[in-house]
Amino acid sequence: MANTPQSKKRARQAERRQDINKARRSRIRTYLRKVEEAIASGNQDTAAAALREAQPELARGVTKGVVHKNTAARKMSRLAARVKALSA
Repeated sequence: MANTPQSKKRARQAERRQDINKARRSRIRTYLRKVEEAIASGNQDTAAAALREAQPELARGVTKGVVHKNTAARKMSRLAARVKALSA
């Protein structure tokens, strides 16, 4: 357990950041799920719109340190390829 005043403060800050990061990660997953559902429905316009909404949220997760840069890039790339494949 934290003993010094500084370590107690850092524990409080870590707890606060944990809640913020959890909410951000949850929001990212929600946007990704909307893209997945749009792809499953087979409507390319809806899927493309959902992907356009999800991309900035994923990028924000990268800048905030919630998601690794390569992970976000991989997810965006794979979703974009699947959306593109709907037209074929």
